[in-house]
Amino acid sequence: MQAADFWDDQEEAGKTSARYSRLKKRLAELAELEERYGDLETTDELVRESLADDLVDEDLLAELSGGLAELEKELERGEERRFFSGRFDESGAIVTIHPGAGGTESQDWSEMLLRMYLRWFERRGFSVEINDVQEGDDAGIKSATLTVEGDNVYGLLASEKGVHRLVRLSPFDSANRRHTSFAAVEVSPLVSDDIDIEIDEKDLRVDTYRSSGAGGQHVNKTSSAVRITHQPSGIVVQCQNERSQIQNRAVAMRILKSRLVELEEQKRAEDMARERGEAMDINFGSQIRSYVLHPYQMVKDLRTEHETGNTQAVLDGDLDAFVREYLVWRAGGGVDRRLGEKGEK
Repeated sequence: MQAADFWDDQEEAGKTSARYSRLKKRLAELAELEERYGDLETTDELVRESLADDLVDEDLLAELSGGLAELEKELERGEERRFFSGRFDESGAIVTIHPGAGGTESQDWSEMLLRMYLRWFERRGFSVEINDVQEGDDAGIKSATLTVEGDNVYGLLASEKGVHRLVRLSPFDSANRRHTSFAAVEVSPLVSDDIDIEIDEKDLRVDTYRSSGAGGQHVNKTSSAVRITHQPSGIVVQCQNERSQIQNRAVAMRILKSRLVELEEQKRAEDMARERGEAMDINFGSQIRSYVLHPYQMVKDLRTEHETGNTQAVLDGDLDAFVREYLVWRAGGGVDRRLGEKGEK
């Protein structure tokens, strides 16, 4: 970066500068962890001295216990980086949530998932932009599309792709019967403008409609919302949260580009698995996790078999353990534990 001709190629210089910023941030994080570890060592010595004198300093014990727990959590997040080797793992992501069959039940479940992810993103310090939310007829949502940015967002969210299953006593059933609902989560990498994806305008069908969400009188009274259908792939994207049709179209095209890149990555992974003679996992469209609220409380990942009885914590955004188990599982070869040795269910 100190070279006199560094900025002659601005595109390459921009990439190098961005990489430098990421590495500098990581080094600063490691230096901070090292300093905190040193402070905890000092606290540990003071605690041991107080115990040797038969004096228990409760404040010091609480400080040591809390500090160790926080440091352990930070180290676990740091360890996650070892698992990110994919082309787009460090990128942001486009997340789409939509209900399965089941009407109001599934639409309500989709909104619960949206809330869960928004809380998890907040915990992780990710920035989130809600591009589109289609409200349900009676409750919940028909779909939601989010742009999420931060460190290794796409690599982390790979764990969430697929169908999520909810079992509960329905709040919409007057007989208070148990219902099973499904919702699908799609995750695509947030690709930069330098990724070359050829999209023929002739392959696109563009529809405009009135925005139904928040945004003020102008947004809601003009046909500013945009829906784009990529006819060769059948991918449909939409955006309604920007103030103008031009802005909504630009965002929708960015989402479409990301979805097409994800489709290519998925095809490439399937081709490589076939060449290696591996039993194909059931990827998109498969049930990956069950959330049971009745007759017992349990959230279980059906790939890694990781589970917890604290369902409320998970629905409030405590997903780190599930994500970490998925990353370890994938690094070990990702053999679906729902399948037998020959890939048979």
